[in-house]
Amino acid sequence: MSHTIHWRSLWRLPFLALLLVVGLALTQVAEAQSDPQAEAATAVPALDADTWRQVRSGEVDAYYRDSRFDSTYNLVNASGESWRQWRNRWVSPYGLIVMGGMLVMIVIFYLVAGRKRLEEPRTGNKLLRWSALERTLHWSVATLFIVLALTGVTLLYGKHVFYPLFGAGIWGTMVSGSKLLHNYLGPLFGILLIVLLAKLFVHNLPKKHDLEWFRKGGGMIGNEHPDAGFANAGEKVWYWLLATAGIVVIISGLVLDFPNYGQARDTMQWANLIHAVGALGLTAVAFGHIYIGTIGTEGSLEGMTTGYVDETWAKEHHNLWYEEVKGETVPEEQIASRGKNDTAQGPAQSSP
Repeated sequence: MSHTIHWRSLWRLPFLALLLVVGLALTQVAEAQSDPQAEAATAVPALDADTWRQVRSGEVDAYYRDSRFDSTYNLVNASGESWRQWRNRWVSPYGLIVMGGMLVMIVIFYLVAGRKRLEEPRTGNKLLRWSALERTLHWSVATLFIVLALTGVTLLYGKHVFYPLFGAGIWGTMVSGSKLLHNYLGPLFGILLIVLLAKLFVHNLPKKHDLEWFRKGGGMIGNEHPDAGFANAGEKVWYWLLATAGIVVIISGLVLDFPNYGQARDTMQWANLIHAVGALGLTAVAFGHIYIGTIGTEGSLEGMTTGYVDETWAKEHHNLWYEEVKGETVPEEQIASRGKNDTAQGPAQSSP
């Protein structure tokens, strides 16, 4: 028997994977609630007699110090306090400033410049820009990125917002769910991102005309569109940010996700700071990427939803790529008829 494979069904794969991960996360919540003492016993090792004897004698090592007042001893983790100061005084507030500043700049730019519309009428002839596999990878990575950003922001800032609003019970559930989703979805995001980067590598190699694209501000300075191949210079910057800072965020996240491979406390603290700085920076830049790819530029979102872009859009925004593929245009009526035929055929049918 033969079967017909419909690429349109690929979107179900990341959705099913997400359901599986959520199911695993909920299972972990149930296990933690059923035996919270077991989790605490492995997460927070007890101080032994030798450690307290060292503190009372006044001898401290590079990691610990003690304070004495009226025979009261207070054991302080020096490196942990330094980590807390970096996190609370620098990473958290400046991360919020960077993300908020990016959103403000986008709003101001939209109010002043408005949406970048096509200068010429659409021709109705379409060019295939993104395959079904590439679109599936993109939306899977994008969805996971958004979920990880939301859960990460909740873990970093949520206590100051949701705890006063909803109280300890709801906030406890939110932070526990956010932590589990973040921990389980992080490795999946890392795998899919690496696959996507490998798939798009050849399109994002630097070219000489990229410098001219920057000099003209991507077409915002002057009246002419700068040369661009399949990916323009701005898209290449986003790609290489993901390929560098994104990989650093993934590696540091794995260090935090799997603390049972011999890494010391200092390593975990540094990984936490690096992870937060990289993730907050990428989230801020992602705001710009999302804006340009949706409401900021007419015709851009169509490419990633349908796979096709209008000939006019290709000519204006990626002229060098257009010159390479302009002989492959397809009338939009033909694409629409293909979609109707796929819908009419319904699910894949088996034939003897």
